[in-house]
Amino acid sequence: MSVSKLHQYVSHQAERRPEATAVVMRDERLTYQQLEVMSDQLATLLFKSGCKPGDRVALMLPKEPQTIICMLAVLKCGAAYVPMDIQNPAERVSKMVTRAAPSVILANKESRDLMIKMRPYLENDNLPVVGWMEREEPGLTDYTTAFTKPDMQTINKPEFPLVSDGDQMAHILFTSGSTGTPKGVMVTHDNVIHFVDWGVRYFDITPADRVSGHAPLHFDLSTFDIYGAFAAGAELNMVPPDIGIIPSQVARFMEQSRLTQWFSVPSLLSYMARFDAITPDSLPHLKRLIWCGEVFPVSALRYWMYRLPHVEFTNLYGPTETTIASSYYTLPAIPESDDEEVPIGNPCDGEELLILDHEMNPVPDGEIGDLYIQGAGLTQGYWQDDEKTAEVFRTISADPDFDNHEKTWVYKTGDLARRDENGLVFYHGREDNQVKTRGYRVELGEVENGMFRLPGVKECAVVPYQARGMDAKAIGCAFVMEEDQQAPDLVKLRKELSEFVPSYAIPTKWLELEKLPRNGNGKIDRKSLTQKIENYAPVSHS
Repeated sequence: MSVSKLHQYVSHQAERRPEATAVVMRDERLTYQQLEVMSDQLATLLFKSGCKPGDRVALMLPKEPQTIICMLAVLKCGAAYVPMDIQNPAERVSKMVTRAAPSVILANKESRDLMIKMRPYLENDNLPVVGWMEREEPGLTDYTTAFTKPDMQTINKPEFPLVSDGDQMAHILFTSGSTGTPKGVMVTHDNVIHFVDWGVRYFDITPADRVSGHAPLHFDLSTFDIYGAFAAGAELNMVPPDIGIIPSQVARFMEQSRLTQWFSVPSLLSYMARFDAITPDSLPHLKRLIWCGEVFPVSALRYWMYRLPHVEFTNLYGPTETTIASSYYTLPAIPESDDEEVPIGNPCDGEELLILDHEMNPVPDGEIGDLYIQGAGLTQGYWQDDEKTAEVFRTISADPDFDNHEKTWVYKTGDLARRDENGLVFYHGREDNQVKTRGYRVELGEVENGMFRLPGVKECAVVPYQARGMDAKAIGCAFVMEEDQQAPDLVKLRKELSEFVPSYAIPTKWLELEKLPRNGNGKIDRKSLTQKIENYAPVSHS
C-alpha cells in the first residue's frame, strides 16, 4: 500500500475492511470504519476552530483509543500533533507547550489539574483554545473552549483541507534537554512512512496480526505500534498503563490478547525475566518479539529465547532524531553465554550507519568510533532550536571515501560503535552525559538543574550506576547541603524534584556527602562518585 500521509493507512483499511478491529484497550474496541468517521468529525471541528496546515496541536491526553482518534484528526487537518506526558511536572509541560506554540490543546478530565498548574507558566497572549474530549471542565476560565466531544456528533459532512505533501511535519516528540528545556524533534510523514513500510515488509505483519501497544504515546516506539498496525490492517492492542510494568500482569495481557507481536524497551523484558514471569512454551500465538531503546542484557534475552523457542527475536536501534529505528538484527540462535555480544546489526532500508573519528573520517573495521546516521529516517532537527540542531545534525561529503563535494545530512548519535569484518555494527556506550533508563533518554544535566532548584542544596552530581541485581543502568545522586540545613528528608527531596523532572528521571540512590570528590583540575570526579553510589546501601526508594 503506497501512501503519502500517515492517516491514509486508516482510510485505506476503512475502505477495504471497515468492520475489522483497529484498536483494542480493555473493553473498548474501535473498527477501522469508526476510526475513520470519528477522526473525520474531529478534524472538522479542529478546522472550524482555526486549526490550519502547519499548525501544532498539543495532546494533553492519557493513553487510550480516543487519543489515537485525535492523532489522526490532527494529521487530516495538515497539522502536527505534539503528545504530552500528563504525568510530567507542570513547569516542564508548560515549557513544551510554550515552545510548540499550539493553536489548540486537546484535553480531558485527566489533564484538568495539570492544566490548572500550567496556567501561571503560560503567557496570556496567544493562549491556545481547548477542545475538551469529554464535557467542558470547570475551573479553567482562563482557557477558551473551542468545542467538546458531543459536538462531534453534529458533524455529518467532513470539512478540512486535503494536504498531500509527505515532507510535512507529522508530529513533534520532545526529548530530555541538558539545560532543563526539552528538545522537540520534528518528524515528518515521510520519515515515519519509510520505516513503517520497511517494518511491515520485514516482519511480515498481516491483517491477521495482533500487535502490542506498550509504549507511552509520547514515546517514539509507539509510532511503529500504531502506524505499523494500521499499515498492515492489523489489530493494535494498547497495554493499559496501570499494568504496563507489572511482570505477571503483562504476561497475562500477552496471553489473553493472543498477541502475535510484542514491541517494548528491554528493561521491562529484563524485569519479567527477573521475576520468571514467562513459563516454557507459553504464548503460543506470539511470532515475534522486538525491542529498542536500550541494551537488552544477554542473560535476560537468553531467558526469553529458551522459554519461547518458536518466537523470532529482533533488536532495533535508533534515536528519536532518526525516526523509530535505523538498524536491526534478528538473532539466528540463542547466544551461547551471557558474555556474548548482540549487535545492533545492519541498517534498515534507506539508512546508513557511519562510524567516524573526531575528524569525521571513517574508522577501520574493528575500531571504535562515533556513530552517525544518514538516510530517509533523518528528521528535520529540533523545533525552533537552530543552535541545538547544528550541534548534532551535520553535513558531510556524500561519497563513502569523502573525496567529492556533494554533501549529505547526518546525525551524530552520541553513541560509540564498531563494525566487525562481517559488516555488523556493535554498540559501545555513550560519549556524553546522557543515559538510557527504562527506554527513556535522560540528560543528567537536566536532573542536576532540577536538584539545584531545591532549597538547601549546595552542590550535587547525578551519575548513572550499575544497580545490584539489575542489568540496566540506574540514576544516582550525590549532594551536599548548605551548612545551616537540617538532615535532608529524602522523601521530601524526591517529591520536590518531581516538580521539575519526570518520574523516570528521579534518582533511585541518594548519597549525602560533606563535599563532592574532585579531580586535580577541580572538576567533579564522576568516576569516583559512581563507585561510591554503587557501593552505598541506602534505604531503598523505588
